[in-house]
Amino acid sequence: MSKSRSPSLRMAAAVEDCSLQLDILGHSMYVKARRQQGDAAEKEKLRLTLLRGECQRLSQLMSALDLELEEKQTFTCLQLFMEEEMKREREREQQEEVEQEVEREVERRGAALKLHEAELECRREELKEKDQLCITLQAQLHCMRENLEKKKEAEKTEAEWKLQATEAMNRRAEAQLKDELQRLETRVKDEKRSHEFVMKFHLDEHKVLQQNKEEFQQKKQKMLQEKKQQLSDICHKRKLNIDRLTMMSRKYKEMVQVMLEDREEQIQARAATKVQAWWRGCMVRRGLGPFKKERGDKKGKKAAKKKKKK
Repeated sequence: MSKSRSPSLRMAAAVEDCSLQLDILGHSMYVKARRQQGDAAEKEKLRLTLLRGECQRLSQLMSALDLELEEKQTFTCLQLFMEEEMKREREREQQEEVEQEVEREVERRGAALKLHEAELECRREELKEKDQLCITLQAQLHCMRENLEKKKEAEKTEAEWKLQATEAMNRRAEAQLKDELQRLETRVKDEKRSHEFVMKFHLDEHKVLQQNKEEFQQKKQKMLQEKKQQLSDICHKRKLNIDRLTMMSRKYKEMVQVMLEDREEQIQARAATKVQAWWRGCMVRRGLGPFKKERGDKKGKKAAKKKKKK
């Protein structure tokens, strides 16, 4: 919001006066706080210091508002201050609510503590009753131990009887196992005999295979020697063929060279005959050398030509 120049200056003067009065009030609060002495005056000092801080904050606001009114003719800083105050008020309310909640929690915990103490008393009484029960149970346990000892003696006699019965059963089982062992030994002997027979058969087969292997190796060596001989013959023939081929290629190159030379000589001869014919034609046409003619003949020919024209 903006104001005109003159009202804003009036308001600035009023605001400046307010700031001066707040400064004076703050100074007086400071003097009073310094004069307070003793333990009872601590609360009063704290109150006066808080009031002095509020006065200083308000005076700073008034000076800022004065400057803004003089320069811009607005009072936005006052609106900002009011918003900050609203925020502080909310924070104070929230803090008070938190403190009240803490007090309620403390009261709730105190009540819970009292209930816990009452429960502890009840448990102590229950423990006393349980101690009495323990004494009665110990007596019962002693009786049960005596009964158990009697039962153990009876079980011991029964176990001895069972042990004797199991020993007899073991003797019978041992005799059966011995019979089974004899049967297995006879079977093992039969297996050994059959194994020896099979081993002999395999040895004979191995010997036959060894002989066949030696014969096959001998045949293989003979075949390898024959193949090597054939390979050497083929290599010798290949060398001879290569030599013949080189000779033929050499002869072919010589023949080609001779043909090229003959062709060049023929071309040169034709060119020479052409040049000679051209030269002879030039000499005949111009009457040079041995083809030169006399001048009288020329004049007679010219006269005959004229007559013919006429």
